Amino acid sequence: MEKISKLITEESNPKTVDLDEMSIREMITVMNEEDMTIALAVQQVLPEIEQAIEQVVAAFKNGGRLIYIGAGTSGRIGVMDAVECPPTFSTPPELVQAVLAGGPGAMYHAVEGAEDDESLGAADLRELNLAENDVVIGIAASGRTPYVKGALAFAQSIGAATVSLTGNANSAISAHADVKIEVITGPEVVAGSTRLRAATAHKMVLNMISTTAMMKIGKIYKNLMVDLHASNFKLKERAKQMVCTITEAPYELAETTLETTNYNVKQAIVMILAGVSESEALELIDRSEGFVKRAVALASAGETR
Repeated sequence: MEKISKLITEESNPKTVDLDEMSIREMITVMNEEDMTIALAVQQVLPEIEQAIEQVVAAFKNGGRLIYIGAGTSGRIGVMDAVECPPTFSTPPELVQAVLAGGPGAMYHAVEGAEDDESLGAADLRELNLAENDVVIGIAASGRTPYVKGALAFAQSIGAATVSLTGNANSAISAHADVKIEVITGPEVVAGSTRLRAATAHKMVLNMISTTAMMKIGKIYKNLMVDLHASNFKLKERAKQMVCTITEAPYELAETTLETTNYNVKQAIVMILAGVSESEALELIDRSEGFVKRAVALASAGETR
C-alpha cells in the first residue's frame, strides 16, 4: 500500500510553513489565495466529470441510482449533496443516496477505524441491494481509504458503473473505477487537513454531477428549478414566481393553478401555456420524459389525447 506520507494531500505547503506566526489577516489571506486555485484544478478534470455525468444520466433513465460512498469529511460531503436532491428536484430519497463509513451517526461523531476495513464498504453496498444499473462514486481525498476501495471493487465486480473522486493522481481507489476524477489541489494550508481545499473541490464536483444529471432528465426549464418540492412558504412563493415568469400569467392565476396541482410547478406551467387540463398536462409531461418545453410543443402540435 502507498505510504500516506508520499501523498500530495499530506505534503507541507511551502507557502504556509510559518502559519503559526502569522496574524489573522495573513492567515486568511493565504487561505483565500490558495482557495483561488481550486476551480482551476476542477477545470482540469472536466472531461472526466462529463463522463461520470453521462453514466449517472444513463443510470437514471434505466431505473438505476446514484450512490456516494466515503469516510469522514469525504463521506459527509456525499451526504450533503444527496440530501439536497429531493427538495431541489422532487426526487425520491433513494435515487441519490450517500453511504458513510460507520453509519449515519458518523455524520456527527467520528467512528474510529470504520474507514480501515475494505469488507465494510462492500457490505454496506450489499445492504443497499446494489445493482448493475447503479452508479457508485467513491470519495476519498487521499485516494487510498480501504473502505472506499472495497466498496468500488465490489461495485465493479457486479457490473455497476464506478467513479473515483480523489485529490491524488494514480490513486488506489481509481484502480477500481471506470471513470477517474483526480482533482489535484496540492498540499493543504494546514498539512493533511483535506477538509479544506480537497474537500471544497470535491463538493464542487459533486454539485456538478448531481445538478447536471438532474438537468439532463428534465428537472429544469431554462435555468429554473421547476421540479422543486414546495414544502414551505418561501418555496411556494418561489414556485408562484417561476410560473409567472415562464407563462407571463398574473400572480393570482399562477397561485390558483398551483393550488389545483398541489404545487406541481411543471404541471401548472403546461396547463397554462398549453391550455390543457390537469390530467392532460401530466400525460404530456410523462410523454415528454419530464421536459416542459417538449410537453408544450406536443400540445402545440395537437398531440394531446
